[in-house]
Amino acid sequence: MNRHNSKENVKILVVDDVEVNLIILEEIIKNMGYQPLLAQNVKEALKIIQESTELPSVILSDISMPDIDGFTFCSMLKKDPYTRDIPVIFISAMDASSDLSQGFALGAVDYVPKPFDKTEVEMRISTHLKLYSMQKDLEENNKHLSIVVARQMDKLRMEQKNIMTALARLIENKENIGSPHYENVLFNSRILAEGMQLSPMFEDEITDDFIDTIESSAGLHDIGKIMIPDAILLKNETLTKEEREIVKTHAEIGAKTLIDIYEGIERNDFVNMAIDIAWYHHENWNGTGYPKGLKGKEIPLSARIVKVVDVFDAMISKRRYKEPIPLDIVLDYIDSHAGKVFDPDIVRVFMRIYRNFHGIIY
Repeated sequence: MNRHNSKENVKILVVDDVEVNLIILEEIIKNMGYQPLLAQNVKEALKIIQESTELPSVILSDISMPDIDGFTFCSMLKKDPYTRDIPVIFISAMDASSDLSQGFALGAVDYVPKPFDKTEVEMRISTHLKLYSMQKDLEENNKHLSIVVARQMDKLRMEQKNIMTALARLIENKENIGSPHYENVLFNSRILAEGMQLSPMFEDEITDDFIDTIESSAGLHDIGKIMIPDAILLKNETLTKEEREIVKTHAEIGAKTLIDIYEGIERNDFVNMAIDIAWYHHENWNGTGYPKGLKGKEIPLSARIVKVVDVFDAMISKRRYKEPIPLDIVLDYIDSHAGKVFDPDIVRVFMRIYRNFHGIIY
């Protein structure tokens, strides 16, 4: 019996076209303290189920009935997610092994022969009520456990994200670049992705979840810089060729750092996208970028978006080694390098919406 219901509220449905059988089973069920529901055919039974606020806890069904027989009725119940878990006990004068096998194959849990033995009927009903109640309790416990586990996983993912965010901010503070580059890249990546979502060319790829994820993961694009020596990272003069090559390693270092941090932990969209962005945000559309020399759509979409956002913010912002570049020159550079450095379709969207970006000084 379901622990949330009193005994008299437990309903047992009986389906039999012979009225005397309904009367006998009704009396047995009432004497057990349960509430009988009676139907003389399957159509009546289905109507009772549909109109009841609570499902019956057990169904006793005759096999041989006009129009729709018990086997068909059982099959209908088991195909419907709403009723498939209700225990079905067949009641019939048939006792051929083939009939029993067919009934069990369709999902019935037991069989009560006619004529009825009161004690046997009571025992079988009680047994399957207990099993049904235990099954429901187990399902409820599993559901509760799933919720607890999901909350813990969300908490773990949030803690991981916070750690990564702290590292990204640490790098920004270390560089002391004098502008909110981290926040700008997050915000502007979202703005650009939202603009692209309105384009038929990208509407299938850029979902609401994609937009939320890129807003979180884009800030980790330069996380590999934490391993670049300060003498190079903080240098005020133009870097040498050798030093530039060392700086370039931050892309692969960042991706591999994220991979190592999340080793043995189930990946999620945030992690996968952060790895893609860290690894490939310096790739060029024509294949001349680094570290892999990917080209075109070989480059993950998230990295192609951050590529535009990152370059734009770096150019319009002040750095220790340069003053901000005028907006018109930056726009001309990005537009003229579409199809070379940048995805040309992304640039087309960018040129329409860049005024919504953070970090622009007019």
